[in-house]
Amino acid sequence: MKVNLLDFDLDGMAAFCEGLGEKRFRSVQLFRWIHQKGARNFNEMSDLAKSLREKLPAVCSIDDLSVLSRQESIDGTIKWLFDVGGGNAVETVFIPEADRGTLCISSQAGCAVGCRFCSTGHQGFSRNLTTGEIVAQLWHAEHFLRKHLVSKERVITNVVMMGMGEPLQNHAALFPALRIMLDDHGYGLSRRRVTVSTSGVVPMMDRLARECPVALAVSLHAPNDALRDSLVPLNRKYPIAELLDACVRYLPAAPRDFITFEYCMLDGVNDQPEHARQLLDLVRSHRGRGVPCKINLIPFNPFPDSGLKCSPKSVVSRFAQILVDGGVVTTVRKTRGDDIEAACGQLAGDVLDRTNAGQRLARLRSAEERPIRIVHRERQA
Repeated sequence: MKVNLLDFDLDGMAAFCEGLGEKRFRSVQLFRWIHQKGARNFNEMSDLAKSLREKLPAVCSIDDLSVLSRQESIDGTIKWLFDVGGGNAVETVFIPEADRGTLCISSQAGCAVGCRFCSTGHQGFSRNLTTGEIVAQLWHAEHFLRKHLVSKERVITNVVMMGMGEPLQNHAALFPALRIMLDDHGYGLSRRRVTVSTSGVVPMMDRLARECPVALAVSLHAPNDALRDSLVPLNRKYPIAELLDACVRYLPAAPRDFITFEYCMLDGVNDQPEHARQLLDLVRSHRGRGVPCKINLIPFNPFPDSGLKCSPKSVVSRFAQILVDGGVVTTVRKTRGDDIEAACGQLAGDVLDRTNAGQRLARLRSAEERPIRIVHRERQA
């Protein structure tokens, strides 16, 4: 069976080449042809020995993902729907800005976390993506965009693992993919420009810090455990205090001196001044030291069956001002690509669910559609 070369980081490529009786420098050449030049045909790789070029097609391939659809927003955002087989499809989004080009990549077909405000979670979970399937989203988008924009320069400057799935629940495939993105012979991205978003898989946050530290964004969305339990079910396993402890442990290895906390603004659920004040107290006073952070407020993007609404702009502004007045750097994310359902929380793809997510979330929603009491806890020492 042929191997997919997109599955290999540089060490993996070196081991593969050595298995063919080739020296390590051949792996670097192969790596550059694939990731920097976008080559799929081994005959294009002119500096490889002819004997190697003739050997490769029988044992390996460079497997792109089949494109089921590509949509372009009026703001320039592009969304791809990629076929990953077995009745599953994942979405990938390119967000152009004046000073950067950001690609939002999926890590799973679906998601098992089941956050109430996320369309992906309502689709359920089918399977983890392979390293090659994660990298193929970047490979396809980068080399498509170079042709589309008639550019010889790198188009994608930032990668965010914020597409479908919980990246740290697929760490075995994620970590090699991150190494490919960071490698100077691959995409050469800065650790500061590659971000992993997590809903709080605490043990894997620690492992990411040890093995491949990049920028970290934590999906917080609530300032107390009672509320977060209802919005982010993973909180029942790793409550807020444990999550913030992991954030503090992550910082010494991080390429930035702060953690980004993502906070989706839900009308009447987590957007009141009391919530803002409790969030402020949480990040400033955790364990008596606080957590150096930036808070990113995300307008909720409604989707069918969520049972939730977006907070009014005036409410979001009031919430943000409380945090800013308390000395916490706070931004309100600009919604991009919502006309093609490419905005945050809207990615759903097409997933052959193995988790009965629709029924499960409907039961949770009916049980939780009552006002949630704000819990004030004693400040931790």
